Amino acid sequence: MTGFPRYAIYFAAGADSALSRFGAGLLGYDAHTGNEVPFPHEALHVAPDWRDVSADPRKYGFHATLKAPMALAAGRAEAELVAACAAFAGKVRPMPSIRPVVDSISGFIAVIPAEPVDALQQFAADCVREFDDFRSPMTAEDRARRRPEKLSERQRDYLDCWGYPYVMEEFRFHMTLTGRLDAERRGPILEMLRGRFAALDLNTLAVDRIALFKQDDANARFRVIDEWALTR
Repeated sequence: MTGFPRYAIYFAAGADSALSRFGAGLLGYDAHTGNEVPFPHEALHVAPDWRDVSADPRKYGFHATLKAPMALAAGRAEAELVAACAAFAGKVRPMPSIRPVVDSISGFIAVIPAEPVDALQQFAADCVREFDDFRSPMTAEDRARRRPEKLSERQRDYLDCWGYPYVMEEFRFHMTLTGRLDAERRGPILEMLRGRFAALDLNTLAVDRIALFKQDDANARFRVIDEWALTR
């Protein structure tokens, strides 16, 4: 199995932003501080088992994946990855923006773009390629955990090439709020989350930064160790 620590490059809203507070409250965890956060009353009212409903995304913090979790390749150091993130953020490129909505995706609920954004797809692909030299090779156990028999041929190819199947045209930007839900449970929870999100009055979300997250061991949650604003 992949070793630890593991690192991931994510989009995460700024620590003091309304979106970050929204996500941290619903997950019960703030990845910027590493602190637990009380769940909102509305979530517990709709789902008294909200701690279980939000358990899977809580491990990772509120984020959108750009480069999936990875152990560092032999000979690579955290300081090198930090420097590479700073250099990546310093390159001038189009700044992706989305119209964010809360909706169901593959059985779980997340903040997603209302429509595809080409610049965002390109930005995510750039992240995958740029940081792949830091990734430790996937083990047979890692590959099996991805259940390649359930993936499409293209997704299996991406898994073998990049260590993660949902990249390039398979990438779908999402900031996860729940684990997978049965259809009968999804409706009331989706309605509650949409109501809370609407209160943010967030009509446009600029994907204007990257954050480096770290997981120290298998029992630890991911936490932000540094972040960089993108160069406009």
